[in-house]
Amino acid sequence: MVKIYIPNEKEKYMCEKHKKYFKKRLTEWKSEIVESNAKSMYLNEIDREISSADIVDQASSQTEKTVEMRTLNRQIKLLSKIDRAIKKINDDTYGYCEETGEAIGLKRLIARPIATLSIEAQEKHEKNEKIFANL
Repeated sequence: MVKIYIPNEKEKYMCEKHKKYFKKRLTEWKSEIVESNAKSMYLNEIDREISSADIVDQASSQTEKTVEMRTLNRQIKLLSKIDRAIKKINDDTYGYCEETGEAIGLKRLIARPIATLSIEAQEKHEKNEKIFANL
């Protein structure tokens, strides 16, 4: 049985083991997204070749394509965030809040490896967004 490594609080924060773990996770996540997008693009090409004369089918197909494009756009943004996180690992700034410079924390990074803000900074940011959205 292979033991799966998970970073823990007993180790020095962002030691080589932590960085290696997060880099591997981010790289695998990126590969999954790229593979998924490639499959979607291939299926879309096949779908374009099969067009329907029925207007309802065409409308339904157009709605599906719109949803797919939104998903694709989200995934492209996610890939950019993953690349940025990998770059931060390489330059030893990964795992630290962009606003406060404090450690983001292992639990948060395990849950969201592309996090750039500590929980406190994220909550403050979201609170400010709500205030400005209501103005």
